[in-house]
Amino acid sequence: MTPRNFIVALLYAAAALVANPALSGEMSAADRTAIEDMRSDSLRRLVIHESAQPRIDAGYFSATGESLEIPADGQIRLINFWATWCAPCREEMPALDALRVALEGEAVVMAIATGRNRLEDIERFNTETGISMPVNLDPRGEMASAYGVLGLPSTIILDGEGREIARLTGAADWAEAEGILRALAVATAD
Repeated sequence: MTPRNFIVALLYAAAALVANPALSGEMSAADRTAIEDMRSDSLRRLVIHESAQPRIDAGYFSATGESLEIPADGQIRLINFWATWCAPCREEMPALDALRVALEGEAVVMAIATGRNRLEDIERFNTETGISMPVNLDPRGEMASAYGVLGLPSTIILDGEGREIARLTGAADWAEAEGILRALAVATAD
């Protein structure tokens, strides 16, 4: 292939990506506006990105110490970074757990305890707040750091390819998020 043909092919591929939002990781402007209009109260701070951010390959651990990564399996994911000592985390976790149950099979809602959180403290936290959220750990804060988490709680929403499409820093009333997550799943489906 000549350099000129290569450049033409490259430009053609770039044009195809721009013309097809699903391939470029972008949702349509109309979808984005409609989803932004669904936000109310504490979810007004949910920032929906104009285009999907590059995938971050950072891992976390299960309660048994198994090393895990976020798969690119087509499911939208809400990942909440939290800690046992975080008072706003304690307030939002019951609604987040209820959202997890309500969206089972449609979206993955998960919490990752970041930093120094002893397993006993997490289990006590879950008992005190009445939640049954599976335990996921980021003991050194490496995953939180890779995602640029600066405060807790912080929530990242990933598309089915594992790319960040939305973010909220601070606590939220996740009881209001069911429709938003469903709409994001539809808007970002390939």
